[in-house]
Amino acid sequence: MSPPVEFGHLLKYRLAEQTLARLQQRPNRQSVSVIHKMLLCYSELCLITKNVAEQQTEEESGTQKEDDFKRGYRQRCPRLMYLFPDWLSPGPMGEEGARRRGDSSPRSHRGGGRAHLHPVKAPSSVAQSRVGMSLSASWGAASEKRTLSGLLAGRVVKRPKQEDAGGLQQAAVQLLEQQQDLCALLREVGGTHPGNVFHTASSEPKQTAPGGVSPATSGALMARELRRRAGQLGVPVAALSAKMMVERLKEIIVSEEEEHTRGPLTSSQRVQLCVLLESSRELLSQGALCPKLLWQEYRRDQTVPHLEVVCHLHFYHILSLRYIIESDEDVRPWLVSRVKDLCGWTPAHGGENTKKMLSTVAGVLVGSGFELSPRPAAADRKASLLCCSVLDDVLFWLLDTVERSLTPPCAAAELWIEMFDASLCGVSASGETLQRFFTHSLTQTLTYKPQLTVSDAIALQSEWTFAKSSRLLTSLFRKLAVIFSVEQLLRRLQQVLETHEVNWKHVLCFLSTLLVYNPCAQLSLRGLLSRLLSSAFEGYDLENMITAFLLARQGALEGPAVFPSYSTWFQMSFGGGSGHHATSKKSLVFLLKFLSDLVPFEPPQYLKVHVLHSPYVPVKHRSLLMEYVSLAKTRLADLKESVEDMGLYKDVSGEGGASLQGQAVQDVEKAVSLFDSTGRISATVMEASIFRRPYFLGRFLPALLTPRMLPVKADARMSFIEALGKADKIPAAQYSSYVESCQKRRQTDGAVRLDTNDEPVEVLSIQLQEFTQLLVEGSEGEVSAQLARISHTLSVVFPGRPAAPAGRTLVELHTGPPLCPELQVTVVNMILRNFCQCLLNACGANPPNKQSAWASALVRTLLGNTQLLSGLMQRLWDLFHNQASSLGAAHQLGLAALAVHLHVCTSQGPLVQLVPPTLPGPVSVGEALSAALVCSTRGDMLFCARLCVAALSYGFCRGDSVPQEQRQDYVLSGFYKKLLFLVPRLFPETRASLVTASGPPADPRGQKAPGPWVGAADGAGTWRETAGSLWRHPGFRQLRHTPQYQLPLSEWLDMELRVQRGEDALSDPERQEYQQWACWELYLPRPEEQGGCGGDTRILCSQLLRAVLDQQLSNQRPELRVSVTGTCLPDILSRLQELVYEMGVTDLHHGTSRPDMCDLLLEWVSQRCSSSAPASVGAELGLQRALAAWNRVMLALPAVLLVKVQSEGGRATLDLDTLIEHVNQLQRRACSPVGLLSCHLTSHFLRGALCAAARCGRSREEVNKAWSQICVSCPLLLVSAAHWWERLSPVLASLWRRLCGGERLPEQLQLLEACWHWACRLEEGLPAAPAPAAGALQLAASLHRAWRGNVCGEQGLGALRQERSALHRQVLVFLLFLCVEDHLSSLLYPQGSLCLVSEHVALRPQEGSPRGAADLCSDLLLALVDCADWLLLFHPNGNSQHLRLRSPFDTNGRLFPPQTPERGVYQPIAMVMSDEFTRLMPWAFYSLLLRQSAELQSRAARSPGFLLTAVLCYVGLLQLFLVGRVPQPGQVEPFGILSLAKQFLLSAIAQTAPSGMSSIRLRELESQCSDLDPEVAAALSVHLDPPSLSPEMDFL
Repeated sequence: MSPPVEFGHLLKYRLAEQTLARLQQRPNRQSVSVIHKMLLCYSELCLITKNVAEQQTEEESGTQKEDDFKRGYRQRCPRLMYLFPDWLSPGPMGEEGARRRGDSSPRSHRGGGRAHLHPVKAPSSVAQSRVGMSLSASWGAASEKRTLSGLLAGRVVKRPKQEDAGGLQQAAVQLLEQQQDLCALLREVGGTHPGNVFHTASSEPKQTAPGGVSPATSGALMARELRRRAGQLGVPVAALSAKMMVERLKEIIVSEEEEHTRGPLTSSQRVQLCVLLESSRELLSQGALCPKLLWQEYRRDQTVPHLEVVCHLHFYHILSLRYIIESDEDVRPWLVSRVKDLCGWTPAHGGENTKKMLSTVAGVLVGSGFELSPRPAAADRKASLLCCSVLDDVLFWLLDTVERSLTPPCAAAELWIEMFDASLCGVSASGETLQRFFTHSLTQTLTYKPQLTVSDAIALQSEWTFAKSSRLLTSLFRKLAVIFSVEQLLRRLQQVLETHEVNWKHVLCFLSTLLVYNPCAQLSLRGLLSRLLSSAFEGYDLENMITAFLLARQGALEGPAVFPSYSTWFQMSFGGGSGHHATSKKSLVFLLKFLSDLVPFEPPQYLKVHVLHSPYVPVKHRSLLMEYVSLAKTRLADLKESVEDMGLYKDVSGEGGASLQGQAVQDVEKAVSLFDSTGRISATVMEASIFRRPYFLGRFLPALLTPRMLPVKADARMSFIEALGKADKIPAAQYSSYVESCQKRRQTDGAVRLDTNDEPVEVLSIQLQEFTQLLVEGSEGEVSAQLARISHTLSVVFPGRPAAPAGRTLVELHTGPPLCPELQVTVVNMILRNFCQCLLNACGANPPNKQSAWASALVRTLLGNTQLLSGLMQRLWDLFHNQASSLGAAHQLGLAALAVHLHVCTSQGPLVQLVPPTLPGPVSVGEALSAALVCSTRGDMLFCARLCVAALSYGFCRGDSVPQEQRQDYVLSGFYKKLLFLVPRLFPETRASLVTASGPPADPRGQKAPGPWVGAADGAGTWRETAGSLWRHPGFRQLRHTPQYQLPLSEWLDMELRVQRGEDALSDPERQEYQQWACWELYLPRPEEQGGCGGDTRILCSQLLRAVLDQQLSNQRPELRVSVTGTCLPDILSRLQELVYEMGVTDLHHGTSRPDMCDLLLEWVSQRCSSSAPASVGAELGLQRALAAWNRVMLALPAVLLVKVQSEGGRATLDLDTLIEHVNQLQRRACSPVGLLSCHLTSHFLRGALCAAARCGRSREEVNKAWSQICVSCPLLLVSAAHWWERLSPVLASLWRRLCGGERLPEQLQLLEACWHWACRLEEGLPAAPAPAAGALQLAASLHRAWRGNVCGEQGLGALRQERSALHRQVLVFLLFLCVEDHLSSLLYPQGSLCLVSEHVALRPQEGSPRGAADLCSDLLLALVDCADWLLLFHPNGNSQHLRLRSPFDTNGRLFPPQTPERGVYQPIAMVMSDEFTRLMPWAFYSLLLRQSAELQSRAARSPGFLLTAVLCYVGLLQLFLVGRVPQPGQVEPFGILSLAKQFLLSAIAQTAPSGMSSIRLRELESQCSDLDPEVAAALSVHLDPPSLSPEMDFL
């Protein structure tokens, strides 16, 4: 009978069996120690096998059966032959092998390393020789790189005898004791991860390797041995196996140095544990092991179970976790503690193992605790409650950990949060079970430790935003919410709030997390708030009321991109009569009582909202609101938050907010924008100046009057300051200080730099980098969370949130040199670089239509700060407008996409006001960016084309992911129009597609061409190929029929006129060809509704005229001037000449069936200038500039087109009505000098009349009739012709001879010649000749031209004085009028007088001129003082009862009838003077009279009608002072002239006889003077109204 075999030896056999299988595949030099252990294990196996063989041999008897058994076992266990090939093999084979090999001594080893092993004593020499031979053979094989099987198989020894078994066992034990390198064994035989028990248990095949022992066989052997041993001991097999298993388990997991630790198992322990459990599972399959007894034995000594052992028992299906939980009464304390320990383990290679164990535990707990059964037993209910309690304990530990460790996050807590995953827990639980578990966990989290009261929540709420909350807490909420919809989560939140005491911090953090990670949650939250308010007012429930307010405020704290501001929500809920509180007085009292109760706990920003945007209250209950407002203001005063310091427009409900001065700056920007858009000071500012004077004077005005370098032209801010000054809202001292500071600023011209702390900028840089990584690796929720953190950092860098609770915010964009602070530039550049990088990364993975909404979310985050948006727009403008050449392809692609998203996100957002205002009024962000792209040079055109191609390609691709009605939002109309302009200009082959039928051409190969985004993104092709692909894109072609995307002719002309001819991409012939194609082929036949002309050349002509005039006017503005290389104005003017010539030729063939060109041109310019009514100095200057531009265009057109030829009774006649009306209405108002057309313009008009007369049958007669009409109806042209006749005569004579075959000029024109000679004779002092038979005005104009600028001869004036006829008197009066005009010109331009230089009119100092206009006026006045006719020059038009001086034109712009009795024959002067000079005639009257001697003044006062004229002129002079339109003469101060005029008038009143004026006229004068100057009115009444004057004499 062989000695008994310990059960542990069987387990060692299992270990050896697995280890040897791995050694066969990878033998090496370190195999020696492994072989030592193999010897021990297999020696033990030999003993077992011998015992079995002996028993079978005794039972079956016979050598043949024993050989059959050995042969069969050799086939089943081939590994035994590697060590002992002669054992279990037939005798002849072993002996034959021995003879073949010989009994030579073992070969010595080769190579370095260990030369020999430690000697082993053995009681048997046979055993010793066998061991020695095996070892030497093994070492020799290792040195010769032979396989282990080959080495071991060759060692053939004699068959061991029965008596050698004990010695062999003893030798093996001694050998193993000297070679205890178990770790080396495991490292060698283990795989890549020797400690990966899950890989060993699950991934390795469970079937036997070829030639190996099956698990069933080895299990049978172990079970048989256990039964034999149990029979010897007299105990049950199950009890013995459980005891031996536990003992072996404790040997594995407990060592001397690990006895008191709870760390994870080592790799070697984990391997031994796996082998042990594998053997246990084989025993379990043989019925030799009882799991319940095993657990009882394991827990017998009350040791805390090792969680990893428990998990392995579960993995190997020996003991399930569910059974352990249900059967162990003390499972709750030790399981919770072990789970916490497991979460804190950080093994080097066991991270995945830990997660799998935790997920297994969590899955079993969730499945057992939350699985519903139809009829649960008491034990099941108890187990369910136990699992729930365990999960709750771990959750509470997690929440406590989160509360203690905000930063850095706890790794143990993060690991357990990962267990809240449907994919991990769902292995052991159903979907409904998971929902119940997550709902329960969410409820427990929201109600954990409800220690904070509502008052605490109100005060601390601003610290519980998403960006300020612990990431562990927000991660937990995100995990718990992932399997629910937003509606389900909000309903659960409402249920918890209604039924539990809650932890307000967790509740509000959960709401913030929900809003940030779910963009659609905003609408659902609004619905919840509405339900809460409705329920609160229905039952007057304070719980629902406070809940609604807290939730609304929490949403508002996350910013406008997530939820509307608190002030907006408060106004929407309570600002109107339809609110819940407005239904009854009880509801109103309930609201005000609730708000009053909150006052002691409210943060100041919410109190400010309630005061600024108070709830709607009916008038009869206004006192209730005033009580609350008074209470709130008192509380604000206690908090040192004065109501006067609140901004006018600022949304103060946001988190943090700007400083008081920052609020004032935002108020100023808003007030200026409203003033610029409406032209009036806003009511808010006016109210603040009255009711909030401390804030208005202490904050608002200092912010408004911040010193700066004032622009040349007044901007909106300057105009606003002037308006406040006129309204007496700015103290005089403060305004003077502001002006002085601005002047100093202009001198110093310094730049202000903003000092800032770099830390927030560094944080922002890190957050942007993390955002870039999350786009590739993270989920949409993580991206949203990171954007919330970026938004919070931006609010720290740029404090304050955007204003404008009402209306759209206005952002100023300075188009000049950038003036942004250094901090702003740094942050903006960082954001732009990050956006470009993000776009490249995102597009590298997916096209835009398959990406998430990260770009829109990022842009909305940036738009949440007005200051940042302003800097962003400023930087983009600078890049597009000034630094286009420095942008590479990647930058262009990124910035183009950014422009698209800015356009989409700001469709209802802020407006942009360019400074200086190059665009008419504020525009959207997209239009502002489009304006930054210029197409003036070749380089600009190429950059603009590339950028627009990239933007539109991105927009079309991105638009594929949105509904059809929203796709146009991603296509910027400005960029689209730029391409419509540039592509046909740069690529002539594309022009045909614009004038032919629409529709994309079909691909002849039948292949679908790739979209334009492919070429724009990959960069494989050129941008020209991408542009061609985009041009053929169906969506691009379809937009041509949409009005907002069409490029009308007017816009095309504006773009074309901005092109610089010297740097154009086209040559001169190419440009001419392109422009002719655009005008004649593209726009002329195109329908008007599509921006064309509808085939009407008149529309094309008017559009060309408008463009040319606008271009010339823009060149007069410094901010719109183009480069010195010149624009395409000459080219467009050439197109206009071509068109006008064609139209003129066409009109000749069509007769009168079509409107005459004269009517078309002059009516167009009349309509263009009709809106420029002279209501102000600026309007008059604008009209003058417009007419100057028109005159330059008119001089470039054929003169004959300006005179109309009509047929009357089959006879062609001239019709000058249109031309005369044009001169009287428009040219008169823009003459320079006043009252005189330029020589070129006069010549052009007269040449046109002569050329048109040549088309009539009686040309000479038509010219005479035309000139007669001009003398009567157009005195301005008459005066101009007489003035310029010296230069006009040869031109007109030559033209007339050419037209009429050498004839002399018509008689009326010859009369001009005669007048000129007559004036020259008088000017030279020759004997006086009879005056020509011309009108007095014509004679005076000729004489004025002869005397102007020269010394007037005494003889000439004396000759006129001698003549007593009415004609000569009229000539002198008209001559005085012309000299008065010169005198007024000298008053308006004191630095010089107007004189003529060559063809032009210019200012020239009066050097060398001994007699000026005033001296000539004095001489003429001396000659006319005794005649009353000269007074008619200063007599106002119309009835004298009007306080203001009337213009010679009515409201429709037409002249009053010339028969006005006030002036009579001198009425033409009203048709020569401009309106401005007409208003200044009272000033000229007194200016001339006060220069004269006392004698002359006395003579003038005695003239008939002098007092009437003097009083009316005095009234007009006072009105000039009132409106501030007084010239600044160089000699006398304006107020000095007014004082002298008053003294002169009082003296004249005293000298006038009472009978010199009727009582009716006297009453009129008194009424006019009573309001303006009561002293003069009293003088009129006292001196001229004696009691004896009879009213019946008034008819005289």
